[in-house]
Amino acid sequence: MPIDPASLSALPRSAGVYLFKGDGSLPLYIGKSIDIRSRVLAHLRAEDEAEMMSQTHRVEFIQTAGEIGALLLESHLIKQLSPLFNIRLRRVRNLCSIQLSQASEHLQPEVVTGKDLGVGEVDGLYGLFGSVRAAQNKLRELADPHRLCLGLLGLEKMGARGCFGLQVKSCLGACVGREERSAHDARLLSALADLKVHAWPFAGAIDLIETQGDWTQQHRIQNWRYLGTSCSKSSAYPVNVQKSFDLDTYKILVKPIMMGTAQVAHVAHGANPIEPVGVYARPSQ
Repeated sequence: MPIDPASLSALPRSAGVYLFKGDGSLPLYIGKSIDIRSRVLAHLRAEDEAEMMSQTHRVEFIQTAGEIGALLLESHLIKQLSPLFNIRLRRVRNLCSIQLSQASEHLQPEVVTGKDLGVGEVDGLYGLFGSVRAAQNKLRELADPHRLCLGLLGLEKMGARGCFGLQVKSCLGACVGREERSAHDARLLSALADLKVHAWPFAGAIDLIETQGDWTQQHRIQNWRYLGTSCSKSSAYPVNVQKSFDLDTYKILVKPIMMGTAQVAHVAHGANPIEPVGVYARPSQ
């Protein structure tokens, strides 16, 4: 059965989320774009997506006032509905991170999980990984080019002669006092710099504001959690409030917020929740 031509002709050239539907009520695939019509037509031309498109009978869409709103909505809907052809964003991961603690005035990396501390709420965290082993492998990957000691990183046991890396000259000797530990710590900080997990930079919640003409959406965010969207248009689309840290939400928000490219407004302490809380507007067509 071909795709309903009416559903294709209705596609707008604006930002939002699109849903490929088949015989059932659940979507086969969910995507986002700043130009819904152009993106859906690209799917139709993609040879490697022929199987998905052969099962698609109609296309639905939800417009948003901007790209960030589309990204947030796409991420939420994929996790909620688990479409057959979506793999990325589908699972909520139990995250791990590398934390630098002070041990005898020196830095000691430790792999911690999201259950141990509020990821995104505290400083001193580096990288977000799907497992302890993945975090440890990242430390191993960084050790060689930065001449770091695997023993001091907690990745191998050290004997009286120091770590194995000292024997093969990949370690500069901080483990046996040949190098100042402060120099080793400085290289460790440099190696981890690009992996820094930013703590929430505001005292409380903010509204991230997107506009399109006279249409305004305000996405409420606190501690990198997406709490819902208020909208100047009616006809709501439901969104569950995030109670825990979500890596995909963090990745969507961290660049525009930390670089200052997003329009934000501070939410007064004790302000009323978004009314209605956790809804996304489906604008009238």
